Amino acid sequence: MRILLVEDNQDLADAIRERIGAEGHAIDLETNGAEAEALLRHASFDVVILDINLPGMNGYEVLRAMRGRGDRTPALVLTARSEIDDRITGLDVGADDYMVKPFDLRELSARCRALVRRRSGEASNRFVQGAFEFDRGARRATFNGVDLELRQREVQLLELFLGSLDRVLTKEDVADRIYTFDETPTLNAVEQTLTRLRRKLEGTPIHIRTIRGLGYIANVRDG
Repeated sequence: MRILLVEDNQDLADAIRERIGAEGHAIDLETNGAEAEALLRHASFDVVILDINLPGMNGYEVLRAMRGRGDRTPALVLTARSEIDDRITGLDVGADDYMVKPFDLRELSARCRALVRRRSGEASNRFVQGAFEFDRGARRATFNGVDLELRQREVQLLELFLGSLDRVLTKEDVADRIYTFDETPTLNAVEQTLTRLRRKLEGTPIHIRTIRGLGYIANVRDG
């Protein structure tokens, strides 16, 4: 997942980034609501984790701006407010989920996965095709019961392609979805990671093709 965290409490932000980053997800941080809203106008994420009490613009205003321009990125609201009226307001302006501080970081991560599944129409963390299985929660892929031993970046790539089957992704699309703004990947690094992933997927039903001049497309092969 590529996640935008909008949170001005540095200690909490660091804890969330450490937890989600350790699970192999790319997570960027903004501490100002107005700056986050500006970023969301030109950058794409799988999930936005959004605090309500923010400088610049509050979380409700960020959500209203997102939904007003048709941005349907799943949004999970974090707030210290526990009153029912505040929860209703958050949901009414476009939040997909709601967590009241303090919360368990494991649950936050699980709720993010659930939001991504819901958006793609999937009910489970497990993608199964014949003898191939990918568990998004465990960050693990197996074929015929054997662990494919994927590296973190390979897991990110696989998750991206399984969520975009039969859709063409450019190298730029791929880089944008698996790297944070703090990282400086080259398109050659994307190609090298993809080459390793393809090698480990040999014999499985998952096939990732290069379309010259356009990018990549993943599909499931019969048989």
